[in-house]
Amino acid sequence: MEEQRYEEFMIEGRNAVLEAFRAEKTIDKLYIQDGCKDGPIQSIVREAKKGDTILQFVSRERLDQMSSTGRHQGVIAQAAAYEYAEVEDLLKAARDKGEEPFLILLDGIEDPHNLGAIIRTANQLGAHGVIIPKRRAVGLTGTVARTSAGAINYTPVAKVTNLVQTMEELKKEGLWFVCADMDGDVMYHANMTGPIGLVIGNEGSGVSRLVKEKCDFTVAIPMKGQIDSLNASVAMGVLGYEIFRQRYQQK
Repeated sequence: MEEQRYEEFMIEGRNAVLEAFRAEKTIDKLYIQDGCKDGPIQSIVREAKKGDTILQFVSRERLDQMSSTGRHQGVIAQAAAYEYAEVEDLLKAARDKGEEPFLILLDGIEDPHNLGAIIRTANQLGAHGVIIPKRRAVGLTGTVARTSAGAINYTPVAKVTNLVQTMEELKKEGLWFVCADMDGDVMYHANMTGPIGLVIGNEGSGVSRLVKEKCDFTVAIPMKGQIDSLNASVAMGVLGYEIFRQRYQQK
């Protein structure tokens, strides 16, 4: 899976990476060889620090594994396949449609196929956008774009530094939050109408403690099988369509 993500959206070589920054291309992560401190590398690091780029210092062997050209010169940048929106853009999308906001917040989704599928489903649900965190989560890679089946062109995705702080700010805008949790109330018993944010957690660990504490309540998807959890994108689809159903019935 890692190789597929690196394949098309990695920028390799000092000049290419520096020009990408100067062209204001969105760079999610910058991988620099440990010990490289010469002038060109320092220039690249300065450019990276002007924005939200995550810097990672790695071994030459790691860069060699990531490289598709064999000429990385000690630096590889992971570029976003699509530009990110601002949170305000998502709220504006709801206002422009005369609708109460319906947002999807993802707490650490790492699989690009999951993120792409979630964006695709969000579009079908009429959600006004998706919010992802800056760290410990996949960004808008080529795999995400392909898996979204074109939905990435219509459903904006915002990337934020602090998901908890973003939730606090959105609460001031009238939103309330529901998250998926096995210990929550059965989703059919919950009122999920109004301006709402649906929070979906990491594929393995679920919703983090701090994010869960900011949610107004938790809901569980009823299940009868021997496996006690669903894939993150499937869980989002099930809960999202229950929200869609309740909103639709209000019309």
